[in-house]
Amino acid sequence: MQLEHAKYLYDIQYASGLLAEFVQGKTWQDYEANAMLRAAAERQFEIIGEALAQLARRNGALVEGISEYRRIIAFRNLLIHGYAQVDDRLVWDVVQTRLPTLRQQVNALLQPD
Repeated sequence: MQLEHAKYLYDIQYASGLLAEFVQGKTWQDYEANAMLRAAAERQFEIIGEALAQLARRNGALVEGISEYRRIIAFRNLLIHGYAQVDDRLVWDVVQTRLPTLRQQVNALLQPD
């Protein structure tokens, strides 16, 4: 794997790890009540989506190892360009239901051959 491609995966790994750390032990009510937590979570998703978009442009085969990469990129675009319509419940749901799979897939891609 080229170093540039690995860097994008490491960026995703780091951002997803931060996101998991930010929400650890938190409930929906905690998330809803904490503007800083919501902003931090959205920022990490923006980083993840941008890194995936860059990786997809450079190595389409590698990014196929992330099952929902197109949806993640679209989610990033929604957060950036549709910020006025961001549904906090959707972001929370993605954190709870999709983040663990993303982290597993990225970790698997980063394993040496």
